[in-house]
Amino acid sequence: MPAYLYKITTPQELAQAVMRIGADPRSIPFFDSKKEIISLFISDVDTRAANVIKQEMLSRSGDVIVHKNSIDRQIDKTDIILLGTKKQYGLLSAKLEQMPYWGLDMVKAQLDDFLSSFSRQQWTVPLPGREHLALGNKTIIMGIMNLTADSFYPASRIDSDKELRDRAIEMANKGAVILDIGAESTRPGAERVSLDQELERIIPAVRLLRESLPNTILSVDTYKSEVAREAVLEGAHIINDISGMTYDSAMTEVIASSGAAIIINHVKGTPADMQDNPVYEDILGELTDHFRERIDFSFRSGIAPNRIILDPGIGFGKRMSDNLLILKHLTALRGLGFPLMIGHSRKSFLGKINQQSDSDDRLEGTLAISALCAFQNVQIIRVHDIEKNMRVINTINAVKEAQL
Repeated sequence: MPAYLYKITTPQELAQAVMRIGADPRSIPFFDSKKEIISLFISDVDTRAANVIKQEMLSRSGDVIVHKNSIDRQIDKTDIILLGTKKQYGLLSAKLEQMPYWGLDMVKAQLDDFLSSFSRQQWTVPLPGREHLALGNKTIIMGIMNLTADSFYPASRIDSDKELRDRAIEMANKGAVILDIGAESTRPGAERVSLDQELERIIPAVRLLRESLPNTILSVDTYKSEVAREAVLEGAHIINDISGMTYDSAMTEVIASSGAAIIINHVKGTPADMQDNPVYEDILGELTDHFRERIDFSFRSGIAPNRIILDPGIGFGKRMSDNLLILKHLTALRGLGFPLMIGHSRKSFLGKINQQSDSDDRLEGTLAISALCAFQNVQIIRVHDIEKNMRVINTINAVKEAQL
């Protein structure tokens, strides 16, 4: 029989392979540490340290990409890309324990943190007023509920209590685990809504949905701390802050004291100006730095780590190329160790790909990205069209669960 590529990327696939061959199941942890080459980027490493790391990895059959002038030390620092398995990284970490100089101790700390976070697959997010939200390898849906008259997708706008209730019940029945209620458009160029106006829209809506759907998780899309505070008092479980708690300094206190979960977004600028020529030198590096700073800030502010969800902010102060790079390299964010949410539904970058200026025409592009997210085990997708996206997720799950 000819040889063929047998791809093993998950613990489940490894277990299936071991059972197929008839190998001893006790060998699974040993094979798991060898099954995948992981490319790990670390910036600004002392070239002396980089040379040591390269030699140590080569001695373990791994490798490291370094600047061409690192060996003769014509430069002081270099970015590096390590190429190795979890086993090779574990051996490297043990060696670096004995070498606390040239910044090697910092590389070890980054390596250890990455490996422990990268392997995480399950989260239990506590929620006020109920037990928790379980997140893992199967993508769940957050349904978008717009209480604004200027949302970029006209069909999503809700302008009456009856429509709010009916649409919420329909979304929940078709598979939405979370409903995200927003009362201020955050589309590019949008103007801010006053606190009073947002409260007038949000609070009655939360109250109505809490009564109509007591078993559904409610999220509120706001960056205003007072709106968040009142919404949680009325029964909201999650605050979805597009600013990552940077627009309103009181937001962290509200999250810390209320018990609500927080979705920390990334945005460059504000909705009014975020698409005015946003530029990144390293979009993945800047995202990672932003989230690490926000996570550390959250910890210092009293927000428990198990209440944090991350959103890279597709379309929020990003060019089309930035959005596509983020989606292509979603696994880069796994090293942070937190559940991930992606909000891509019917956004303008999809229209640019397929020359579709009307958001009504962007369903196929949305479903394609939903499939990509589901295949890469993104924990939550935030979308308008529940039933069609649910079918996509079910199909991807069937593919992922297929066994040879």
